[in-house]
Amino acid sequence: MIKVKVPATTANLGPGFDTLGMSLELYNELEVSEVESGLEFEVVGYGSEELDLDENNLIYQSMKRVFEIVDYHPQGLKIKLNNQIPLARGLGSSATAIVGGLVAANKLSGDKLSRDELLNLATEIEGHPDNVAPALLGGVVISTIKDGQVVYKKLSVPKLNIVVCIPDYQLSTVEARESLPTEVKFEDAIFNLSHTGLLITGLITEDYKLIKYALDDKLHQPYRQELVPGLETILEEVKEDCLGVTISGSGPTVVAFSLEKEEKIGEKMVDIFSQNNIKAKYLVLNPTDQGVILKR
Repeated sequence: MIKVKVPATTANLGPGFDTLGMSLELYNELEVSEVESGLEFEVVGYGSEELDLDENNLIYQSMKRVFEIVDYHPQGLKIKLNNQIPLARGLGSSATAIVGGLVAANKLSGDKLSRDELLNLATEIEGHPDNVAPALLGGVVISTIKDGQVVYKKLSVPKLNIVVCIPDYQLSTVEARESLPTEVKFEDAIFNLSHTGLLITGLITEDYKLIKYALDDKLHQPYRQELVPGLETILEEVKEDCLGVTISGSGPTVVAFSLEKEEKIGEKMVDIFSQNNIKAKYLVLNPTDQGVILKR
C-alpha cells in the first residue's frame, strides 16, 4: 500500500494573481494499492457524496496519465481518500487530487518521473501551477510557465498564522474566472507588480511591516466581490486586526495573515458572513515548508 498526504494551498496571496501559492497544514490523504482487477473507491470526509467514484475521478485520471507515460499497467486499483479539505472553496482540493494521484502512481510504477516532471504534468492537468506547485513542493512558491515548462522558486514560509474562514457554499474556479475582465487598467497592473515585489521581499526577509503594506490587490478581488457576499466588508474591517486579508485562490474562502488575535479575526469574519446570510467557520493554520508526504 502507498500512502500520500498532500497539503492544502492558498493561491494568489493578494497581488500575486496566478503566480504565488502557499502550502498550509491541512491535508487530504490518499491510500492506493494494487488489486487483482477493477477499480475500488472509498471516500471519508469531504466529497463522500459528491466525487465520482469511477474512472472519471480526478485522482484516477491523474494516475492514468503517469501509467500511460511510463507504460505501466496495473490489473486493478483500490483507492481510499480521507479528505479534510473542503471542495471548491479555494483551498486547492483539486490540486491535492492531482498531486496525490501523480505521486502515488509514480511510486507504484517505480519512481520513473522526476519531481519537476510531476510538476509539469500536474500543471498541464490543472491548467496553472499556483496551487499544484506548493501542494507538491511545500513553502511559498513563485511560478510561471515558460516554453511549456514550469519555472519556479520555493521560499521558506514566514513565522505567522493563517486564519482561514470557509463559507458554506462552493464556488468553481471557472465561475470565478468568468467574473474577471478581459482587460485591466495600466495603473492597476503597476499596482499589483509593485505589491507583489514588496510581498516577496517581505516574505524572504520576514519583514512583517512590508508584508502588511503588500497584501492588497486590484486585478481580481474587486471583480469577485459579488461572488463572495461580505467580502468587501471583510477586506476593510478585518485588516485592522492583522497583517492583511485576501481571497484564497478563486474563493469563496478568505484568509487573514496574522501574528496575534487569531480568534478575534476568525470570529469577526464568521460574523460578517452571517450578516450576509452565509454560514461559515474558521480555522487557524500554520504555513508549512513540507509539501507532499509519501509513505509505503
